[in-house]
Amino acid sequence: MNIELNIALISLLAFAILSNIPLGYLRQGSPKFSVRWFVFIHLSVPFIIGLRISNNISWHFIPFSIALAVAGQMIGSRIYRRSHP
Repeated sequence: MNIELNIALISLLAFAILSNIPLGYLRQGSPKFSVRWFVFIHLSVPFIIGLRISNNISWHFIPFSIALAVAGQMIGSRIYRRSHP
């Protein structure tokens, strides 16, 4: 792996988690299984895919980006629950 790919990979994974924290926060405040709820879960996916493809990152890293996106959603929902008792 070269340095450009490492930077691109770190950027992709950082985007996956950091973009999903506010989306998880917003999702938690939406009615479950509503259109908004669905959109907040999936809004970052096309951007993550686009970043992966445009930076020629292997498909082997897809599970890591999914895991970090889910972690971001969970962190955001926990922040919401703590601030709205």
